[in-house]
Amino acid sequence: MKRLISVCMTLVVLILWLITVPAVKAADRDKLLSEPGVYGTFASYSLDEAWGKQDQAVRIAQLTILKGVVEQHREKLAIDVYLLRGLSDHADLLFRVHASELRETQQFLLDLQGSLFGKHLTGSTIFSGLTKKANYVAGMSDNIKAELKVLSEPGPKPYVIVIPIRKDADWWSLSQEQRGAMMQEHTEAALPYSKTVKRKLYHATGLDDLDFITYFETSRLEDFQSLILALEKVKEFRHNRRFGHPTLLGTVRSLDEIIEVLAQ
Repeated sequence: MKRLISVCMTLVVLILWLITVPAVKAADRDKLLSEPGVYGTFASYSLDEAWGKQDQAVRIAQLTILKGVVEQHREKLAIDVYLLRGLSDHADLLFRVHASELRETQQFLLDLQGSLFGKHLTGSTIFSGLTKKANYVAGMSDNIKAELKVLSEPGPKPYVIVIPIRKDADWWSLSQEQRGAMMQEHTEAALPYSKTVKRKLYHATGLDDLDFITYFETSRLEDFQSLILALEKVKEFRHNRRFGHPTLLGTVRSLDEIIEVLAQ
């Protein structure tokens, strides 16, 4: 009887909440994902033990609220949700949010955590960075610049990896020429994998305890692994005070697909 009452109360709250949420126009997602000067936030969460002990009807109702919170904020934000459960012991879900104003991302995360679904989120890890215009190293050949502009192979890339990076003090004390030479070596080592491993860089210095957040998508995890092994051999890698910790690995899913998985 108690479970039935709980289910009914949750469904009533859900219906009232859906009635009050207005339809919103989606933000310019392509613009937010491609232009410099955009804030990128990565927020990962685990679901607590109480989540799996609830009746399926209650879980479905709360997941519907999750979808409503995401849709409510799409007017100003580009929001992607990834499934980490089963591939990472750090978290179950990852939200990647792009915004012109970081406070808009903050409000989304506050609304998410304050929802009936959000009450079950725990162990959060949040990184924030800023996208910048590509800055080619002085002296870099035109051939390398041209290769860097080549788009990755078409088709779905089901795997996502996020690696936070912090440089040591010695890196920032190097001259621009010294850092440039190392980054050219870094670029040359990464080029063989640019077609199968899509990469996006976020600058986090001053916004986080990090310097960079690196985001990858690929359909070939073996190529991604080879990329990391190649980068570990270059001089620039020795200046990484932190690389990962955590490294987040998951799959690219639609929100509806994630809801279906978590409802089981």
